[in-house]
Amino acid sequence: MTRHSNTTLIFMVLFFLFLIIGDASLVNAADNADGTFSIVAYDPQTGELGVAVQSKAFHVGMSVAWAEAGVGAIATQATTNRSFGPKGLELMKAGLSAQEALVWLLEHDPDRDQRQVGLVDARGNAISHTGSACLDWAGHKYGPGFAVQGNILAGPDVVANMEKAFSETEGELGARLLAALQAGQMAGGDRRGKQSAALLVVRPSETHPEYRHRYIDLRVEDHPDPIPELIRLFSVFEGTTLAEAHIHYAQLYRAQGLDELRTLEVTRLGQSLTRTLADPDASAQTLNALAWFTAINDMFLETALSAAQKATGLEPTNYEILDTLAEVHYRLGHKKEAIEASTKALSMAPDDPYLKKQFDKIFNMKE
Repeated sequence: MTRHSNTTLIFMVLFFLFLIIGDASLVNAADNADGTFSIVAYDPQTGELGVAVQSKAFHVGMSVAWAEAGVGAIATQATTNRSFGPKGLELMKAGLSAQEALVWLLEHDPDRDQRQVGLVDARGNAISHTGSACLDWAGHKYGPGFAVQGNILAGPDVVANMEKAFSETEGELGARLLAALQAGQMAGGDRRGKQSAALLVVRPSETHPEYRHRYIDLRVEDHPDPIPELIRLFSVFEGTTLAEAHIHYAQLYRAQGLDELRTLEVTRLGQSLTRTLADPDASAQTLNALAWFTAINDMFLETALSAAQKATGLEPTNYEILDTLAEVHYRLGHKKEAIEASTKALSMAPDDPYLKKQFDKIFNMKE
């Protein structure tokens, strides 16, 4: 063998060693990056199941958060075993409780001491596991309908504050999960810092099967302050897609004669409207959407008017927002104001057949 051949062989060996070492370091970095804090929870009133999570890692929601309506929710983290998500849901779907599913997962995982996982099932049973090899501070708390867990944290107050915030916050499950996440960050959160956060909520539905997997699905993949950004996204979602979902459920419950559940959906929608109206950073889009949904269903008309007026103030030349303002006035019986708003909207899009129809409807309304 020539000297050139020896040199080439040595170079190739060193190159492959570099690849192996590099790959191993990347794998370890990816695993450790999933150290985080999270909450899984169940809402017995609506059947919703959800996960909220934050970490100093890129797109943590993809690894940690798993849920299926009527089955359960799972947060799998620390040296993350992502298979815990789909496998845990499969076990609970087969009839195992959250506790029984956890026992099975750990028994079949040789690296259980490096894992952290929280589970809640569709009966409200909840459980957490923190392996002895998880990095400090690591720990968990769980109770009826929720489990909170975290590792590489500033301290035990992170988990304690999350439990307290979740227990004391009322209303939408998504909002309660975000309150817990925010409280955990205020106590120090992930001691390495902040990068990504996610919120996943699922809900049973006969008429909208997509809600079983994606009722709320929001992610902040890479951001210097991910929780406030996630909360901002939720406020937009709450005023648009989620508002429409509440209308769907309210209509379904009314048809089924379930007055108490219908009232809950209407109340949640009203809370969204009030919360958005009070938010100084609420967008015209969100205000307009909430005003429209509530108006066409004859709900919270006075508050809807305030939202429509605020949206118009933010975007006075948006004919869609002016049309919403006209609709709210129409529903309230304010003919003069409705005609004025509708006329402005039509002047901006004179060939729009919908706006023409709206104007005729309003112009011919009875005083």
